Amino acid sequence: MVLCSRDLNLRNLKMGRKKYFDEELMKILDVDKKILDRFKEIQKATIEEAKNLDEKWMKRKKIKVLGISGSARDENDMAQESSNSEEMLKVCLDECKKLGAETELLSLRKYDIKYCKACYSTCNTQCHFYCSCYPKGKEGDDMTNILYDKILGADAIIFATPVNDMSVSTLMKTFIDRCISLDGSLMPANPQVPKDKELNRKHMKFIELMADNDVWGSGMLKRFMGKVAGIITTGHEEGASMAISQLFMTLNHWGMIFPPISSTYANSSICNSTYEDKPLVVNECHKKLVRELAENVFIMTKMAKGIKISKWKYEYEEN
Repeated sequence: MVLCSRDLNLRNLKMGRKKYFDEELMKILDVDKKILDRFKEIQKATIEEAKNLDEKWMKRKKIKVLGISGSARDENDMAQESSNSEEMLKVCLDECKKLGAETELLSLRKYDIKYCKACYSTCNTQCHFYCSCYPKGKEGDDMTNILYDKILGADAIIFATPVNDMSVSTLMKTFIDRCISLDGSLMPANPQVPKDKELNRKHMKFIELMADNDVWGSGMLKRFMGKVAGIITTGHEEGASMAISQLFMTLNHWGMIFPPISSTYANSSICNSTYEDKPLVVNECHKKLVRELAENVFIMTKMAKGIKISKWKYEYEEN
């Protein structure tokens, strides 16, 4: 059963929350009936989307592990050498496959990913799913047209990045920034003018008033929720802990689950020249660690598959 705004009002009333009649909402939000109905339509569609995500999560028996490589290095390009972090990611994904998972490697350097325009900072509902800055179709980039759907289809995601200047790579940062569309964003209130700031602020106010934290999808919809994460970093010197921390806090706040020992760092020493890095970084010791990471991610995903995504809690009326 898909709940409508009337059902949510009744639930809110039973729980001691204020019930809003349409006339009150239109006055509070300063909108007409047509716009209010559009806000309700989006809420109903988002609850349906949430229900479908829940059902697909529980029905999908084969675990799908996605590997995201943020390295720009390629033996056929300027570096004239393969990526250390991607090589470690391949070892990790190969172990996941041996454990019974379906795997896919996505090398971000092979995709056209535009930068995020930070619409979210104006208000939550200024950012949309799918991304309305690069809308799906001819105007969109590979993030909108390809990668969002890849992420939605994954049960676990392993992120691999080199350490660049004490941080994740530029490719990984651009990718993560664009993933904000998956973290809570809804469809635009006005598809013809998706960046109508005043309308989007009113839409956000509607969500704050009408979301029910016991009804998944009644407010902002976090599409990473319940997926399992792992992190691999490689580098020449210090910075691995900063890169891992940067990813961990973001991904965890998006709702991703981290099993024990779910991050690794394979670093060479600053005392060694960079041309000596590969045998020091891509060695059996570090490969053993990423194989163990793969096993932990696989075990945690099997455990998580027994729990509906809707059981995990967050504040639906904010993001």
